[in-house]
Amino acid sequence: MSLLQARGVVGGYGEADILNGVDLTVAPGQVVVIIGANGAGKSTAMKAIAGLVRVRLGSITFDGADITNRPAEEMVGRGLAYVPQERNVFASLTVEENLRMGAYVRPSATALGLERAYATFPDLVGKRRAAAGSLSGGQRQMVAVGRALMLAPKLVMLDEPTAGLSPKFCNLIFHRVRAIAAQGIAVLMVEQNARPALAIADRGVVLAMGRNRFEDAGTAVAANPEIGRMFLGG
Repeated sequence: MSLLQARGVVGGYGEADILNGVDLTVAPGQVVVIIGANGAGKSTAMKAIAGLVRVRLGSITFDGADITNRPAEEMVGRGLAYVPQERNVFASLTVEENLRMGAYVRPSATALGLERAYATFPDLVGKRRAAAGSLSGGQRQMVAVGRALMLAPKLVMLDEPTAGLSPKFCNLIFHRVRAIAAQGIAVLMVEQNARPALAIADRGVVLAMGRNRFEDAGTAVAANPEIGRMFLGG
């Protein structure tokens, strides 16, 4: 049974349509990875789901409710968490203060949320009083994802979570993504680090020019010779 369904989504910024009929489906506990060339509409598709980009045509359904063009501020309460690629932590706040911000709409859930975040990213326990701005890029990404987990979301959307990270932190983030999915949380992820992302994905979706180009099991997408030549560097 699908948790998220986007059907024929057309939209973008101002008068320009970046999405030209995107379809996406994510089930509970499933990891779906979106890949494609720059400008393919990957991040825009996520922002449309998160209520940050206007949808002109098509529909987006989440947990049985139509969320097409619903305000972004509603999404956390609905169980949808979005982690952008950039500016995703409050640099002057401590790690724990950043995490607590994830439960601002439901303060009573803070204690359990912190337990969940630290269990997922135990490396943050010793850094909880450090300013987020003093952390490495990989550690800041842990904080951003940990904050998204504070209210036990049904779906976490990650936009380029391994961008600029060392291979060590890339592997760690992908390992934690699988651990999050094992809790029954759906994960929708945009990644340029495509091959290792597809290796841990249940399904891979290739976008081109704002449209679905190819979709299959993650390993099948990675093994497809045409997709390899066009999007995976051979």
